[in-house]
Amino acid sequence: MALDSPKLHELLKDIKSGVLQLPDFQREWKWDDQRIRELIATVTLDYPLGVVMTLETGGKKPFRPRTLTGAEAGRAVVPDLLLLDGQQRLTSLFQALHLDQPVRTVDDRNKELERWYYVDIERAVGSSTDRDEAIVSVPKDRVLRSNFARTINLDLSSRSKECGARHFPLSDVFNSNKVTEWQREFVMLDDANWELWAKFDQRILHNIRSFQIPMIKLAASTTKDAVCSVFERVNTGGVPLNVFELLTATYAGDSQYEQNHGDYYRLPDVWQDIKRTLATAYPVLGRLEQGVDDGLSTSDFLQAVTLVNTWERKRTRPNMAVSCKRRDLLNLPLDDFIRLAPRVASAFGWVGGFLNEQFIVRQADLPYRTQLVPLAAVRAILDDQADEVGTRELLTRWYWCGVLGEMYGGATESRFTRDVEQLVAAAKGQLLSVPDTIAEAAFLADRLDTLTTRNSAAYKGIFALLVKQGAVDWYHSESPFTPGSILQHAVDIRHVFPKQWLARHAPGDWRGNSIVNKTPLSYRASKSLTGSPSAYLQVLARETGTRPEWFDDVVATHVINPDLLREDDFDKFYDDRSARLVELVNEAMGKQTVFRIEVDR
Repeated sequence: MALDSPKLHELLKDIKSGVLQLPDFQREWKWDDQRIRELIATVTLDYPLGVVMTLETGGKKPFRPRTLTGAEAGRAVVPDLLLLDGQQRLTSLFQALHLDQPVRTVDDRNKELERWYYVDIERAVGSSTDRDEAIVSVPKDRVLRSNFARTINLDLSSRSKECGARHFPLSDVFNSNKVTEWQREFVMLDDANWELWAKFDQRILHNIRSFQIPMIKLAASTTKDAVCSVFERVNTGGVPLNVFELLTATYAGDSQYEQNHGDYYRLPDVWQDIKRTLATAYPVLGRLEQGVDDGLSTSDFLQAVTLVNTWERKRTRPNMAVSCKRRDLLNLPLDDFIRLAPRVASAFGWVGGFLNEQFIVRQADLPYRTQLVPLAAVRAILDDQADEVGTRELLTRWYWCGVLGEMYGGATESRFTRDVEQLVAAAKGQLLSVPDTIAEAAFLADRLDTLTTRNSAAYKGIFALLVKQGAVDWYHSESPFTPGSILQHAVDIRHVFPKQWLARHAPGDWRGNSIVNKTPLSYRASKSLTGSPSAYLQVLARETGTRPEWFDDVVATHVINPDLLREDDFDKFYDDRSARLVELVNEAMGKQTVFRIEVDR
């Protein structure tokens, strides 16, 4: 790291020539007109502007570069420096002080503007406290109007008018010929202008011409992980930078790829195609109408690719670790990504089918999105072996242990690594015990009492298990639920003992909102769930044209004793169904649940 203090004029020339550019992960955004005027005032007063930070390139392109707005002529140049912090300050100063065109900015309501910036000479040479007011911006035609454009307040549309109004155009400040020409015309208007110009030149123009920008230069050897970390820390006012954006710029800057293919690598386009294919086939992986970032994320995909890549590297270099931390993602070579991305995309398609088999078909019903990352990585590594009966049973058990044991609710990167290595080893017969996630998972029976909302993975898991084990809708009762009918009939979690009934007969009973008192039913069936269970069961039986005793068989597919509903006995129902749900969980996890503690009611 090096420190430097180049003059503003030198930096603006470097911006124009392309010597100083932006890394492509920098987002474009504009400072508003008022902030630009305040920035210029700071420069004219020679007040500290704040440090800017750059990254030396060493003559290479660690990221795809792009010029600052207005400096497009320098695009063909390989930059010496990439600007990490200070984009808006330098872009604003470059456009206002160096370009012979209006500045693209916005007003305080974010309305697009094009403005020229001037300094009011008389105000500027006065008190420094009035300097903000001395910096003036005018529209593209250089005429400031009011009263719905009927009144002209300031007309600077020609040099003579500028001189007459004593407003100097800041876009000319670094053009010595234009400054001389402007000065000549200005002093010829009035002899008193000689003294005024002398003060202006000494107090304002001199400050601008000699103004220095403190700059930190990071060496070209700085790692991408460090660049990402630094960028996030210094850009506290913007949106945090993510790994996908940094890799997008890295891959786009790969000169070898561009040389071989005649164009740069467009990671966002590749991801968009992958995500569209996956989400179209499996809505659980995202809703297309919500955009490409909904559901399965860029980070999920990159982590899965990196897990596969590091697993493969470890086969030949045992001292290396299987990992998908940020630094691993940032060091993922483009060639490896291109090689592995189709396999991992196919693996996520397999995951979508696996979730369908578990009757998890909507994004809102997905217990853990993060758990899909190691599952896809394992599928990509094992390939068709993942569909062998023993392996499929192993992966299914692992999945439900992760969900019902709520194993993916915290930090997941270390679990990703263990699960991938242990599941692959178990599938290949190389693991003497079961994977840690299966061994460590535990479901406390009393957890049923606190599973009340979709915020809990186990809540969503039990909902899916009820459907998977053969639940039949209480209105569309021809056959058990299918992934298609879940979507078609708007199946959701509905109260068995309705809220209104509980409010009258068991006020304040916290058990009413538990998953124990809920079951998957269609929207149409829920319309008939009014009054007591004994009453609405009769209504539903009539609506479906089913004899009451036969309708009991439909109710029983929900792991419910219909006799207890017909008795309207909530206490007996709750205890009985709790025990039944515990058995359902035991079967899915392949292990016994910790006992249930009796509580006073």
